[in-house]
Amino acid sequence: MIEYLEPIIMLFKYLVPFLILLTIVVFIHEYGHYYFARRYGVGVTAFSIGFGKELFGWTDKNGTRWKFSLIPFGGYVKFFGDHNIFSDFNRDELRKKYDENQQKKLLAFKPLYQRNLIAFGGPLANFVLAFIIFISVFMFIGKDMTPAKIIEVQKESPAEVYGLKNNDVLLRIDGNKVESLLDVSKLIMLSSGDFVEFVVLRNAQEYRYKVKPNLIETTDDFGNPLEKRIVGIIIGPNNDKINHIKLGPTKAAYYAIKEMLFVSTKTLELLWGYIQKLWGKGYGDLRQLGGPIKIAQISGDVAKVGLLPFIMIISYISISLGLFNLFPIPLLDGGHIALNTIEKLRGKEFERQTLENTFRIGIIIIGSLMIFTVLNDVNNSSERIILYFQNLFG
Repeated sequence: MIEYLEPIIMLFKYLVPFLILLTIVVFIHEYGHYYFARRYGVGVTAFSIGFGKELFGWTDKNGTRWKFSLIPFGGYVKFFGDHNIFSDFNRDELRKKYDENQQKKLLAFKPLYQRNLIAFGGPLANFVLAFIIFISVFMFIGKDMTPAKIIEVQKESPAEVYGLKNNDVLLRIDGNKVESLLDVSKLIMLSSGDFVEFVVLRNAQEYRYKVKPNLIETTDDFGNPLEKRIVGIIIGPNNDKINHIKLGPTKAAYYAIKEMLFVSTKTLELLWGYIQKLWGKGYGDLRQLGGPIKIAQISGDVAKVGLLPFIMIISYISISLGLFNLFPIPLLDGGHIALNTIEKLRGKEFERQTLENTFRIGIIIIGSLMIFTVLNDVNNSSERIILYFQNLFG
């Protein structure tokens, strides 16, 4: 009996953390839209976590229907007067349909800066969530501030070949200051060039080395392909002392912003590398691009480690969601901002057919990306998926 329950238990171990993570980041994102809409007097008729048929919900005193829907991958805020969840509109039609008082609640008749702030509110809320998580962790739990040095340079490794030595104190990697032991592996892993640049302190002098790492093809516990960058060093604390410090508000805010900028920059660099890879010029393995299954795997694994790592992964996913939504692709927030701005610059409203065609392009782009990432997920996890159903029904 336990053998039959085991795959179900495993499913819940990954599904529950994934749904918790997704609900938090989507709710915060959509609440950003909702907040600015209410601030500028735009009517909000629906606030949904998920798409499709409503599972349950309630209506507040302002007439907004708050609901959880069947398909949990996303969410939306529907404004008064929207004829669909894409918030496209035709002002002439709206003038005929609604009186002057009702028009005051319509998004279409708000100034450009208000419409763009309402669109930007979602990504902004994601960044604020990440900032709050980072600053809270650094203030109340602390931040590792242990200087790192090389304990051992492995024989015939890239580090030895290119000149790194034992007891070198690591100052910077690819221009990023090394402020803790954790920074070293993170900066090496996220480096995107053929070479990793190290600046080290040796005998009170700084030395600069460019090291070409070995690229090792491997897989994670789920069979997802991984490309590890190995330089061949073992690191430890300088002066043999671990420094884990609770920061004051100002320093915590500084490091929170710094971490957000780092994550954002590296995310964009990786995305640009993937885009270039489509034309055979970029870096990175397209097989590593994952969708909901991969996010579920990551969230489940991190949740097993502990609450703090799970909270930290929420901040990283929140930043990624905010960045993705700022891309000027129709349907995304960045697409709405771009269309609003172009309309203002050209001095006339877009034709309904033009908007519909534009949104169709957005659907194709986003749909293609979703299909690609899901197929990657299924392909990378196919053996585990087959084994799961064999255990469940065999």
